Formats: sequence, C-alpha cells, structure tokens
Amino acid sequence: MQDLGSAFLIAADLVLRADPALVAIVALSLKVSLSAVAIACLIGLPFGAWLAVTRFRGRPAVLVALNSCMGMPPVVIGLLVYLVLSNAGPLGALQLLYTPTAMIVAQTLLVAPIVAGLSRQVIEDLDAEYDVYLRSLGLGGAGRLTTLLVDARYSLLTTVLAGFGRAIAEVGAVMIVGGNIDRVTRVMTTAIALETSKGNIALALGLGLVLILVAVAVNAAVMALRATAARSAYA
Repeated sequence: MQDLGSAFLIAADLVLRADPALVAIVALSLKVSLSAVAIACLIGLPFGAWLAVTRFRGRPAVLVALNSCMGMPPVVIGLLVYLVLSNAGPLGALQLLYTPTAMIVAQTLLVAPIVAGLSRQVIEDLDAEYDVYLRSLGLGGAGRLTTLLVDARYSLLTTVLAGFGRAIAEVGAVMIVGGNIDRVTRVMTTAIALETSKGNIALALGLGLVLILVAVAVNAAVMALRATAARSAYA
C-alpha cells in the first residue's frame, strides 16, 4: 500500500493525464446514473405532481409507502432486481443481469421515489399558495398540474439533483446486479471499493477525486441556473 502523500500524487497524475481506465469507469458511471435519473424524472415528477393536487381514499397510505421507498436500502433493491432478472426470475429470458441496463433499472427504482416524494412536497406547497389564483383562472386537472410544474421548474432542479446524488453515489445495488465486471459494469463507486480492498489506493483516490468534482460541478451548474432564473424574474 502506498503512503498517503504518494497516493495523492499518483491519483492527481491519473486524473490530469486522463488515464484510459479511469476515463472508461467515469464515462460508464455518468452514462448509468444520468440515464437512471432521466427515467426516474419521467416517472417521478408527474406522479409526485399528481399526488400533490389529488385527494382520494387511501392517499395517506400511498404517501406512507412513497416516503418509505425513499429510504429503501439499496442492497434490498439490488436483491429484488437480481431475483427478477436472474435466469430463474420472470425476466430472466432477457439476459439483462450483469449489464449496464440492469444497473440503470436498479438505480431508477432507487431514485424515482426520491424524485416523486420531493416533487410532491414542492408542488403541494405551491398549490396551496396559488390555489385562489388558479381557481380564479378556472384551471383544473391537467391545466392546473402543468401550470404548477412549469412554475416550480427551478425548485424541482433541487429534486433532480438529490436524485442524481443518490444515483452517482450508489454501491450496493449496482454491485449486486452489475457484478463489477471490468470494462463492462465497473463504475466509480464499485471500483473505489474494489481498488481499496486490493490496496491500490492511488486509483481509488483518483476515482474519489473525480466523484467529488462531478458532485461539485453538478451543484454549481444547478445554483448558477437558479441564480440566472431569479435575476430574470426580477429584471
């Protein structure tokens, strides 16, 4: 095992010269996580918004279930996806286990409840604030829902960011359904766990640095977008 100082230097060198192995792992991580977040938003945002403005019998039970799914342990999600996609499972014929697609499915199941739960809260607060105004316009159903989603779009960016943070940092579920296969399903988090166990601290640190840089870059982009929107609103 390298000492900490030399490990940091080697890690910085790997990042600066864009080591091919490191670039491949980072590219796959972004592909899997961004795909999962996009699908989760397509499912979670409309469902959360609908749940925010709709009242029906059994709604409290749905909210409890949704909030519980937001904290679902990733290894449990990974195990469920594994059972469904394994040869003995109902979707085993598709041969998706140990592929990036299986990892996207697992991350989508983890992120969708977070997007739905947080967007439900954002839209519900906005609906209460705009209720009289929307009634005066005669908006109901789809029109009301669309208006609220459009008006809350910048607040919902934080929801998307939370989902991306969950996806990019996930280890347990993708390890179970992806198998951490070199150049096939190895992503940043599983590679960090593997390289640390092998004593290759430099590569683990390099991947950790990239992971932190990605998180900072995404946060900065969202903050810049919200600041631009705020300036435009008051211009």
